[in-house]
Amino acid sequence: MNLSYFIARRYFLSKKKTNFINIISIISMIGVGVGTMALVIVLSVFNGLEDLFRSLHGTFDSEINIKPAYGKSFTVTPQLLAKIRAVEGVGFIAEIIEDNVFLSYRKGHMPARMRGVPDQFIRQNGLDQAIIAGNARLKYNDKSYAIVGSGVQYILSIALKDEMNPIQIWYPDNSRKTINVSSPESIRKSSIRAGGVFALEQRYDKDYIFVPLSFAADLLQMGNRRSSLEISLKDGEDVDQIKVQLKKALGANYLVQDRDEQHASLLQAIRIEKLFVYITFSVILAVASFNIFFSLTMLAIDKRKDVAVLSAMGAAPNFIRRVFMTEGAIIATVGTLAGLGSGFLICLAQQTFGIFKMGMESAIVDAYPVKMQLPDFVATGITIALITFVASYFPAVKAAKDIDIRL
Repeated sequence: MNLSYFIARRYFLSKKKTNFINIISIISMIGVGVGTMALVIVLSVFNGLEDLFRSLHGTFDSEINIKPAYGKSFTVTPQLLAKIRAVEGVGFIAEIIEDNVFLSYRKGHMPARMRGVPDQFIRQNGLDQAIIAGNARLKYNDKSYAIVGSGVQYILSIALKDEMNPIQIWYPDNSRKTINVSSPESIRKSSIRAGGVFALEQRYDKDYIFVPLSFAADLLQMGNRRSSLEISLKDGEDVDQIKVQLKKALGANYLVQDRDEQHASLLQAIRIEKLFVYITFSVILAVASFNIFFSLTMLAIDKRKDVAVLSAMGAAPNFIRRVFMTEGAIIATVGTLAGLGSGFLICLAQQTFGIFKMGMESAIVDAYPVKMQLPDFVATGITIALITFVASYFPAVKAAKDIDIRL
């Protein structure tokens, strides 16, 4: 057994002459443990929020989105679709038409975001699982139906069984060079009945309305032009690899993005918040580590006779320094392991039982989402190791210098 570790362990387990040193050591371990536990839990919550964000957008968006590098729309030709299908791993291709429109229902009016999609899109992307009223269909018996967000339904007070009052959708007439807003002829208008209501996330629920692709193409006068193409991949395919192949096949005129890239700004905001939380808790751990500094300083004073005996037996200053730094490492390790273990158990309990609730009826999930990741545990351990090294170094150096002076 390493002699410096053996002595440091004896110092850690033995009762000190001054009880105050024991109290400081215990406070040091508790401070490190609580700080470690809090850091692990908070980082896991941010991981859970990021995963929740991805799952919400995974229902709304496909795995890969293709849109024009410039402008709002592009022409979709059989040749273009053939290029995309030639890439191995590509599954379902959904042609999308999306633009801002104005909705009118009875006496209610509001701007909204209309999305024209093929019939298969609703089930392919899992949007049918978010239907809270009505049916998950865009066409039935050759009639077109709209699926509206719950927020849109609430604002306009839309009744799904209202056969007499369809939703009026207004859009500027693109065939005119100039638009006179006061002229009814400058606005195109189509009617459609609401067939279902979805509830996904407030950002979408209060703005979006899904309609059949043919309905949107006719109202917006798009012809064979589309806003984007959304691609679902076959099971087990690598998104990054297929994205690279699509970029090579389509060229610089098209923007090929995965789900994270489509919402890069929001994901970046979550990661920046996570980084600042990590820095903040690291500072708190650094403050807590001052207790280790004071504990080792008092221990060096308490064990001066032992150090003198070790010095008389030939112990070098470097050996004495290792003893006290090992003592600090033991205190930090016990606190860190206790904190990591406690954080792991609390996160596991939250994942399993959802102990801590969101406390809001309108929340997407009942309990705070949590996801543990090994890199967070490793980063926390490395951070504490660095902080402990700094906190232990100076008392250890001071104890070693005292020997040098006596020698």
